[in-house]
Amino acid sequence: MPLRSHFSDYLPEAGVDEAGRGCLAGPVVAAAVIFPSQYENTALNDSKKLHPAKREELAEIIKNDALSYGIGIISNDEIDEINILQATYKAMHQALAQLKFKPAFIIVDGNRFKPFESIPHQCLIKGDGNYQSIAAASILAKTYRDAFMKQEAQNYPCYGWERNMGYGTLEHRNAIRKHGFCPLHRKTFSIGDPQLKLF
Repeated sequence: MPLRSHFSDYLPEAGVDEAGRGCLAGPVVAAAVIFPSQYENTALNDSKKLHPAKREELAEIIKNDALSYGIGIISNDEIDEINILQATYKAMHQALAQLKFKPAFIIVDGNRFKPFESIPHQCLIKGDGNYQSIAAASILAKTYRDAFMKQEAQNYPCYGWERNMGYGTLEHRNAIRKHGFCPLHRKTFSIGDPQLKLF
């Protein structure tokens, strides 16, 4: 079943999603996408359900077909300063601010969002599996962040980021225990885990 083209009757409508919120290392990345009102691409889906090669293919199609898109990036250091929730909001706002024109409505994957420029919005649980623009945003955010982490894996090869993308897999946690933290780790995630203490 194809994903829906829009949620509201207020067009243009921007879909927003993030990637990397639950990682131990690297930035949180958000994307915003506006498609033409009658746009349809049956291949779009939640980025987590797509093969990496398919995500890469779709990312290029999205960039070509979207009326506008934006990508926001908040570093691990800023995540530590303002907390991951506020960092996620900030990344989403950055992505929206990059759009070439102001959307009339915003739809956001999940259940939390900080209003942006008084534009009406709706949070949608599993929105990335139901609405094309949110699915597209999830794909752009995921592919951008994955590319970043794979590149940084060359600088910090012991953590296996080319496989785990900075998420807290057993491999990644064991590498932290053995080698310690690097400059891209989110230090606040060590709180509450006695095996990942900084000192």
